[in-house]
Amino acid sequence: MEKRNIIVIGASMGGFDALRKMFAELPADLDAAIFIVWHMSPFVRGVLPQTLNKLCGIPAAHAFDGEPIAMNRIYVAPPDHHMILEDGMIRVTHGPKENRFRPAVDPLFRSAAYIYGNRVIGVILSGALDDGTAGLWTVKYLGGLALVQNPLDAEVASMPESAIRQVKTDYIVPLAETAQLLVRLASEQVGEKKPAAMKEKEKTKAEIRMVTEVNPVGVDIKKFGQLSPYACPECHGVLTLIKEGDITRFRCHTGHAYSSGSLLSSLTERMEEDIYGTLRGLDETIMLLNQLGDHFAEANHARLAAVYFRQAAHTAERAALIRQAAMLPATFEPIQQENQEQLPG
Repeated sequence: MEKRNIIVIGASMGGFDALRKMFAELPADLDAAIFIVWHMSPFVRGVLPQTLNKLCGIPAAHAFDGEPIAMNRIYVAPPDHHMILEDGMIRVTHGPKENRFRPAVDPLFRSAAYIYGNRVIGVILSGALDDGTAGLWTVKYLGGLALVQNPLDAEVASMPESAIRQVKTDYIVPLAETAQLLVRLASEQVGEKKPAAMKEKEKTKAEIRMVTEVNPVGVDIKKFGQLSPYACPECHGVLTLIKEGDITRFRCHTGHAYSSGSLLSSLTERMEEDIYGTLRGLDETIMLLNQLGDHFAEANHARLAAVYFRQAAHTAERAALIRQAAMLPATFEPIQQENQEQLPG
């Protein structure tokens, strides 16, 4: 019988320290393959493998495309690339961003669950927003285990909170207990893979294709959900709404994907950009109107100059109202507080 020895880990803000502490406690002879997605800037050099190699006896490195999967190895998604699992092999791709990130947690979790089923342990650590929740749902749906860092123990609790709220989590543990638990779980044998609905497996396969293939035009993502009224913030394509259990998320036909939380964050940022773009246009209009007023005043066309000066003043009033609105912070504290009330402890 096979063992539960495919461990996929997702982390974001606060995750670097969490990973350091967890891997410092793992034994050097752990018979498992470990895959890590940690959100990072695409412009920075990935330092996580070197850090883990100093702390842990399990060899760690950035994964490369086509690399065979071996036990007792740590594979880290390289900057600005997704890491996808196939049968016995790793794919490293520059596919569309998910939840505004590349690498993203969901594609790794989703592909691991699709190929390895109940051999998978999905782990969510400290991080902002909710990347990893949808992928962890797929891990659970296809028979794997869901392990989440206790939000009270996390530097940034949003990712653990989201996973606990929307996925039937098997273990919610403080970081200090995570390594020991993984050692025990990775030694357990598993039976046959859990059967899954054909449409759900087709959807998972289609979404993996959208991340791994250069041209996803042959994937009709619309048949796995319903068209929404929202446009993709990145390419402006129509987003398809997809539901999985209690999870609502979105994907466009070019492959960009969003959780509800990441879509809200993207739309909020775009709204702020649009507001300041409008202010820039109004400020330029005011300057031009005043310049024209000065020009006509110097030419002794006082009545015409007054028209331009009045229009400049009227435009300045409109700009002041918009600038006042722009200074108000977009806050979602009531939503966060409601989520915290549903957490254990």
